[in-house]
Amino acid sequence: MTSVAKEIISFLVLIFIIVISFAHAFYILLLPRSNFTLDNRSINNDLNNPWNIASTYNQIFENGTINSNPFLIQPPNENTNMFIDFKTSLFATYLFLTGDSDALSNWSYLNRPPLVILIVLFSLLIVVYLMNLLIGLLSNAIEKNNNRVSYLIQKAQILAEIELFYMLPFQRRWKEWFPEVIYYYANLDEIRKEVKAMMERKEWNADVFPELKSDLLNKLYIQQNTENTAQQELNKLNIQQNTVQQDIAQNSDNQDFCRSH
Repeated sequence: MTSVAKEIISFLVLIFIIVISFAHAFYILLLPRSNFTLDNRSINNDLNNPWNIASTYNQIFENGTINSNPFLIQPPNENTNMFIDFKTSLFATYLFLTGDSDALSNWSYLNRPPLVILIVLFSLLIVVYLMNLLIGLLSNAIEKNNNRVSYLIQKAQILAEIELFYMLPFQRRWKEWFPEVIYYYANLDEIRKEVKAMMERKEWNADVFPELKSDLLNKLYIQQNTENTAQQELNKLNIQQNTVQQDIAQNSDNQDFCRSH
């Protein structure tokens, strides 16, 4: 998953920059030009004034004519014109990216050609072109990552088959080909997490390569298990005791042999 994210991170940054650019363009175009408050109605010719784009209800007379003066006016709120602030303008642009165009539906498109041009450019460039390109890049990155994993699995299977069926026993014992210890570069944080997880699962056997594992724990700043450490020291003492007893027994046999001669 991390490798896939690295493949598309630069493209996501590009999309984010373009979205910010369009949000700024919408903000400049639809920002109210006159002072207003949402608490008191202000009457002016500013087409971006939230009071002028709020929903109105007119009275219809019995002869079918409509009263030009609004009978009821729905008070506007912060969402009536989301382009009065750049933060809400950016959020409205993101909503438009996801397919929600309600924030841009309060204006008449017939009388606002610049708004229509911005909407068409945003739809073609971001929604149609770049989003489909993102899907394609994401698909290629996932396929590339899966191919890498499949390649490594197949490589391991082929090597195991060669070692089992196409090599002689003495060849499998060559340390130049099959060393006891393999060194490689790894991330310290990942190793620390894995070692702690193995200790919790009781899979960390300190008796195998004790010096190597002790040195690894010191480099990772992980406190060794006192029980395992005590067991290691006891094993060392037992080995030393057996060695001393064998040396004493051998010296005693040599002395008896010399006396007999």
